[in-house]
Amino acid sequence: MVETLHLCFHSTLLPVSKPHHPTTQHHQLTPKLPATPHTPPPPNPPHSLLLLQHPSPRTSTPTPTPPRSPTPSSFREKILFLDSLDVDLPSLLRSHPSSVLTSLPLPHLRSIVHFLRNPLLNLSPSDLRRVLSICPDILACPFPSLAASVSFLLREARVKPPHLRRAVSRRPRLLVSDVPTRLRPTLYFLHSLGLPDVPRHTYLLSCSVEDKLLPRIHFLERSGFAPRDARSMVRRFPPIFCYSSDQNLRPKLDYLVGAMGRELDEVRNFPQYFSYSLDKRIRRRHEACEQRGVRFTLPALLRPSDEEFEARVGVCVGSSPPLRSSPLWYGNSDSVR
Repeated sequence: MVETLHLCFHSTLLPVSKPHHPTTQHHQLTPKLPATPHTPPPPNPPHSLLLLQHPSPRTSTPTPTPPRSPTPSSFREKILFLDSLDVDLPSLLRSHPSSVLTSLPLPHLRSIVHFLRNPLLNLSPSDLRRVLSICPDILACPFPSLAASVSFLLREARVKPPHLRRAVSRRPRLLVSDVPTRLRPTLYFLHSLGLPDVPRHTYLLSCSVEDKLLPRIHFLERSGFAPRDARSMVRRFPPIFCYSSDQNLRPKLDYLVGAMGRELDEVRNFPQYFSYSLDKRIRRRHEACEQRGVRFTLPALLRPSDEEFEARVGVCVGSSPPLRSSPLWYGNSDSVR
């Protein structure tokens, strides 16, 4: 006896012959089922239904652990370490109460100090105290940033290794100034001015071109100097960039033109005039010359020491006017009154 099974394939019934095997009393023949039409599988239920049908096991989100406050022993170790460097701890705590003594580990502080003492920088203990007291940000600065600043000074600013220590000691903020946004743009600006010896004036590299350098030039131009003369003055005497316009440049120009009765050309020829104290040198010496009827050029008035100045005034009182080749000669007809 041959049993005929009907297989469903694309809605077509195909007869297949299957040999008959005798069955035992425990088995019965499977009755023939009627063919059912093929229906496509139901579409996947929406995502929301899937979530309901097959809920994913709930996982607990770990709660972030808050940073632990430093233990009294670690805090004390940092204080003792900084105190061993003779750092100005009160100013350091006022400026960096949390970053230096809380978040920064002691090994980081030691690595920064070791970097400042390496043979390349070679900061002495006194240099180290001064650098960290003036710019405590160095302690919180990432090590790669410090290395990038030193590399910039050596390779791009052309600072010779023996002069690197002096440059950093004079202007510690060079180490924490960003190379792409501060040091390199300022270097390009100084080159555009024609500054002859940038390595001698590395203290300017940490200054902002927009906030400090250009405003000094614009002030000189507004004060009556031609743009070409203003740039020539800062090129011949770059420290002008570091003087305050309101507290230094303007009062001295007002006193020169008003009380001294001199022309701006004298400052154009001698921009070092701004480097002398108005109260302690300029005013005192001008009044001394006024009382004795003597008139010097600005270099002859301000450069000599107090002893040399008194000697010059004593020689000029009651004597004939100096020769044009003399440094005491003044351009007007009343050089020596």
